[in-house]
Amino acid sequence: MARAIMVQGTNSNAGKSLITAALCRIFKQDGYKTAPFKSQNMALNSYITKDGLEMGRAQVMQAEAAGIDPDVSMNPILLKPTGDKGSQIILNGKVFKDMTASEYYTYKDDMIPHIMASYNSLAEEYDIIVIEGAGSPAEINLRDKDIVNMGMAELVDAPVIIVGDIDRGGVFASLAGTMLLFNEKERERVKGFVINKFRGDVSLLTPGLHMLRDITGVDTLGVIPYIKVDIDDEDSLSERLENNNEKGLIDIVVIKLPRLSNFTDFNVLSRIKGVSLRYVSTTRDFGEPDMVIIPGTKNTIDDLKWLRQSGLEAKIKRHANVGKAVFGICGGYQMLGEVISDPDNVEGGGSIQGLGLLKVRTTFYKEKKTTQVKGKVNRLNGFYEQLTGAEIVGYEIHMGASEIIEGISMNTIDRRLDGCVNNNVAGTYVHGIFDSSEVANAVVKILAERKGVILDNLEKFDIKKYKESQYDILADCVRKSIDMDKIYEIVGIKR
Repeated sequence: MARAIMVQGTNSNAGKSLITAALCRIFKQDGYKTAPFKSQNMALNSYITKDGLEMGRAQVMQAEAAGIDPDVSMNPILLKPTGDKGSQIILNGKVFKDMTASEYYTYKDDMIPHIMASYNSLAEEYDIIVIEGAGSPAEINLRDKDIVNMGMAELVDAPVIIVGDIDRGGVFASLAGTMLLFNEKERERVKGFVINKFRGDVSLLTPGLHMLRDITGVDTLGVIPYIKVDIDDEDSLSERLENNNEKGLIDIVVIKLPRLSNFTDFNVLSRIKGVSLRYVSTTRDFGEPDMVIIPGTKNTIDDLKWLRQSGLEAKIKRHANVGKAVFGICGGYQMLGEVISDPDNVEGGGSIQGLGLLKVRTTFYKEKKTTQVKGKVNRLNGFYEQLTGAEIVGYEIHMGASEIIEGISMNTIDRRLDGCVNNNVAGTYVHGIFDSSEVANAVVKILAERKGVILDNLEKFDIKKYKESQYDILADCVRKSIDMDKIYEIVGIKR
């Protein structure tokens, strides 16, 4: 059976996912078969595996860092919020049911067999499992039903390290306070602290580290600097979603829907020199972009209502009517159509008018489509002509189907048609379509030519090679900043 180490954090976005990924990469580099694991994840940014199962993207990213294929066993429970008080429960990669928070709380004990079956399947195959916690482990009101932090550590007898985010301030209080709220057994599991996102002279922290050791009895294993690394994340607190980017020669706006999902679809565009990618949620920040993207969403109907009420629908329509590019993915594609009908009460029932920029009608069905796909862009004329024949690989994850009333199908996917194009407006169900450098470069080239600007060095982008280099940068920085001898001692492996 595999050895284990668990990474918990004092709060959400402390850096648990990245530290877990770094350890996965380091263990891989050192010759150990390593897998990530998170018993329960809450995210709208999900992924579909080769066998059509849905899981959180953080464990996909960590699996990539470990050099292995993503497996739904790495994330047996995924909670996809449907509102302020409820979530769609994805169990072992498939939709289980929708539950309110209180309903799910009472059901947690029934999830333990599924969690252990997934964990044990990995433990039989790998040398080391790096387990990630969720949020804060010191939520004392939830302790008796915990299955993702100390409760998970107890289930598999895993030692724990706790990550604190110094960039937000109060890191010593957060670490000491977390320890204070643990019971004695939980405190015994904590084998070290890691301070993350530090900027400045580490020597200035030394007195505080000594005092923290005196207060808690726990050593700090390392201080990790604020790392400039470009790795996919899934957290709603992601810095990518902040509208703080300067406008580039080509300015692309992504509508920041309230239930935005799979924002990693657009990361490749932001990596092209001369291109700015901005997430906007108000008409004030909209500006005069060259392209507007409406992304996926967990609740298409409610987010379409929000788009209308916010005034952004009118902005998008005016943008399209002057001949500028509009692109929708999944829920965004559905919104661009004429009408969305919900006869099976998937999102509350009834029907709603779309933006009317594509002659498409969408009907929701209870069955969820989850599959990886590959194909190519069909023969297109006019605005998106340069996309013709581009190879695409991605995945679909949606409820319902869309019927083209008038227009051209955008893609041929696994011998079937997908998406729709009407001059400067296009939509598709394929997540990850821009990960193809053919597609991303062609879109940027179209925008540049129509704007009359020249982008230098628009070249083929190897997304896989790029990600590998970023995982190595992350691992190198963490390896230099943390006591890896102590980490191996905690894991129980003699180097």
